[in-house]
Amino acid sequence: MVPLATLSLAGLVLAASLSIWSSVAADDEWPVHLVDRAADAGLTRPSIYGGVDRKRFILEANGAGVALIDVDDDGWLDALVLSGTRLREDARTAITWPAGEAPTARLYRNRRDGTFEDVTRGSGLDRKVGWASGVCAGDYDNDGRLDLFVTYYGHNLLYRNMGGGRFEDHTDARGLGGKADRWGSGCTFIDYDADGRLDLFVANYLTFSLDTAPNPGEGPNCAWRGVSVNCGPKGLPAETNLLYRNTGSSFVDVSDGSGVSRVSGRYSMSAIAADLDGDDDVDIYVAADSTAAILYRNNGDRTFTDVALESGAAYNALGAPQAGMGLGVADVNADGRLDLVKTHFADDIPALYQALGRGLFEDVALPAGLAVENRFVQWGVGLPDLDNDGWPDLLYVTGNVYPEVEARLPQYPHRSPRVVFRNRGDGRFEHISALSGPGVAAAHSSRGAAFGDVDNDGDIDVLVMNMNEPPSLLINTARVKHAWIGVRLRGTAANRRGLGSTIRVTAGGRTQSRVVLSQSSYYSHDELAVHVGLGGVTQADRVEVRWPGGDVTVVEALPANRMHEIAQLPAGARSRR
Repeated sequence: MVPLATLSLAGLVLAASLSIWSSVAADDEWPVHLVDRAADAGLTRPSIYGGVDRKRFILEANGAGVALIDVDDDGWLDALVLSGTRLREDARTAITWPAGEAPTARLYRNRRDGTFEDVTRGSGLDRKVGWASGVCAGDYDNDGRLDLFVTYYGHNLLYRNMGGGRFEDHTDARGLGGKADRWGSGCTFIDYDADGRLDLFVANYLTFSLDTAPNPGEGPNCAWRGVSVNCGPKGLPAETNLLYRNTGSSFVDVSDGSGVSRVSGRYSMSAIAADLDGDDDVDIYVAADSTAAILYRNNGDRTFTDVALESGAAYNALGAPQAGMGLGVADVNADGRLDLVKTHFADDIPALYQALGRGLFEDVALPAGLAVENRFVQWGVGLPDLDNDGWPDLLYVTGNVYPEVEARLPQYPHRSPRVVFRNRGDGRFEHISALSGPGVAAAHSSRGAAFGDVDNDGDIDVLVMNMNEPPSLLINTARVKHAWIGVRLRGTAANRRGLGSTIRVTAGGRTQSRVVLSQSSYYSHDELAVHVGLGGVTQADRVEVRWPGGDVTVVEALPANRMHEIAQLPAGARSRR
């Protein structure tokens, strides 16, 4: 969470922003209007996470993720909101909550009428009170139901989906009990060996103990802008990451043999699993706080090598590490390659890594215009096509980690608005937050964000975790309805939900690439179905699915404005519609 080398950006940030500020909405009216409907929808339970007016320890600051997941397979996205807990005043132990008030994860069932029902009780997801971090989803046993893995400070949990909205804790039964005092952060299911079974990658943040953690102001890494704040991450020991191979009956720790644990000295946060070099196996990219990002290249022999530095995805364009928090993935320039966006701290800007091919990337955030806004700490992020014009836009949520700073430095508010950039389709983005509706303008201290079509109206909505407040549900009430297409996968030889598959949609002479992800944004899980805007085109001429391991399924002439399920076919087969 600590910004590095941001002062050297200041001149470039100002120069870049002056040249494009006046271009906002110059071409045509921006139709996207995001409205927070959480209260009306019944999403009213606050996510408790540490102190409200001060946060004495870094454990209280990072917050947690959210998930949009169709728990009951009725075609409507349900909502999972994670939570933490709170420490006793002037003590280092968590408070004891009255019966019925414990801040557990909350599961809300979509009623299909714009409202949700809190079905936490009886779901099995309310049995743990603690410091939750991230959530990733995947059908690890290929039974057709989406399972969940939730990371915590202390002890992570694997929830098997039993059907009927019920989950069971299968952590120990599947060999994932692990070390009790680790701080789990990001996670992602991944079929790294293309055997059809989902394996599991778990990122770890740092080694931390409430018994020995320094108080604010007690060390060189315990102040920010002259204000005493919680200490870290610098000065605290970094942790290594974990990889578990799914044998069918259990998960086996292969962190050492795979090379994953050889990468050290990183404060790992969010993680994504996608084929980033086009060789048909799935790689892992990890945002790291105040240190270089990690790009675990899948070598195709059940081992990984960190190639972030030589790939151009370790640092920003100035060669500096950043406070990497959230990750988004999409093909922002319609060249058929997957690009990356990574969020960072205040006085810094997101990195936008444009894929150059052969696993190489270049940070183009400055020429793309993202330097317009750098006031806020950035967290959950996505590259959704908010207006369905065929170009992925950028949305990220914000919120400071030091509530006590605002009283002395009001230019760094604890609660801050969301930020939206419109993709112009020419390599540049417009800062268009002011025209994107009250849900964007509202100030919160937010962390996780999940993207998906909550109301099944064909555009992307956003679920947001807010610290010590109820979540936000940003419903997209776009005034202009462009065409779109949705793609849901069903693997046969590959994993059941097609996690890690790259989907290429060709329509109107342009090809867009997307990927099916287990985790993205900040510690969050987006809708599994891939959503692609088509503008004024009435059909997708060709949809190509590249499954983990290299199998390819091609479907042609898919009509717009509906969700399509594509099943994996035998090698060489082609489905026509």
